[in-house]
Amino acid sequence: MKRIGFVVFPGFQILDLAAVTVFEMANRQAPRPRYDIQLLSEHGGAVVTSAGIAVETQPFARANFDTLIVMGDLAVAEPSPGLIGFVHKTHAKSRRTAAICTGAFVLAAAGVLDGHRATTHWLKARELQRRYPQVKVEEDRIFIADDGVWTSAGMAACIDLALALVEDDFGSDLARSIARHMVVYYRRSGGQSQFSALLELDPQSDRIQTALNYARHNLRKTLSVEELAEVAHLSPRQFSRVFHVETGHSPAKAVENLRLEAAKTLIETSDHSIETIARETGFGDPERMRRAFVRKYALPPQAIKRAAQLADAELEAA
Repeated sequence: MKRIGFVVFPGFQILDLAAVTVFEMANRQAPRPRYDIQLLSEHGGAVVTSAGIAVETQPFARANFDTLIVMGDLAVAEPSPGLIGFVHKTHAKSRRTAAICTGAFVLAAAGVLDGHRATTHWLKARELQRRYPQVKVEEDRIFIADDGVWTSAGMAACIDLALALVEDDFGSDLARSIARHMVVYYRRSGGQSQFSALLELDPQSDRIQTALNYARHNLRKTLSVEELAEVAHLSPRQFSRVFHVETGHSPAKAVENLRLEAAKTLIETSDHSIETIARETGFGDPERMRRAFVRKYALPPQAIKRAAQLADAELEAA
């Protein structure tokens, strides 16, 4: 049985506890538990989360952990000397040390991230780099595994990190089964962007949001202005004007960004050919998709696919 220690502190982000569920589900899908899950804090007892709800914890101990996972917080509070010391000592004895979201600041303060590639919530990535220049921060990643040190982006990315850790231990079949039970995607690749085309567009009205959701779920279609305007119950001229006012983009550019995001995800997470992905995401012609990728990412699809394969190889070797 693998012992997993989750390290918390006052004000830690309550959503990070979702990562615990991944290991819980791994235990439920086996005749015997695969993981011994422990919630740890410096002094033990009740620790209040970011939502004001207290959770019960065990005090730091000298027990050996297969994996130590430090949770994050919203304020990036200065970690206590006791917390830093525990993480530093336990890291030296653990097979893996991980951080969720801004927990990366704790790992960095303990020297765990020195010389390692790491990520954190995109809002805090540059601050992490500024405060700890010896860390190789990559701000636009869902998670990173680098020589036994794992870090993830913020919020829901804790689930992606936990699924990746389970996959590292017991294979993709178990991780995929857990994802299905948790009703989440299996799983976003570590190299996938933290950003979303829909979030960047951020339309204000339900009509434009409805048109964008329609486009996202029908990428194989032509998705002309006339078609999207009909979905939004506006005239083509009015739709184009309102769309640009609310999103800052033309409908055609927004649709291209949605196609690019979907195509990049498929390239990074599937074995589909470039030709198939171009067809499924509405580009039709691989050359048309290649030109769009170079404009957006400064790289062709084949280069992004090679980078994703390299990242997966590094994950398997971690």
